[in-house]
Amino acid sequence: MNLNEFESQARNTLEQTLNQLQAATLMIARLEVQLAEAGRTIQILSGQIEEFISQQRHPPTGS
Repeated sequence: MNLNEFESQARNTLEQTLNQLQAATLMIARLEVQLAEAGRTIQILSGQIEEFISQQRHPPTGS
């Protein structure tokens, strides 16, 4: 392998590695969004469960 071949191979390898890192970074960003959405959904569900349990323990009285 001569210097030009080595340089070309090194550049290709670096390019592939940088592309993989970019793809991983994008996946992490998507995962962060999904985790935040799941957290909000759990908070909403938790509030609904608490409200339901409270209503079951203290049903509204008729007027």
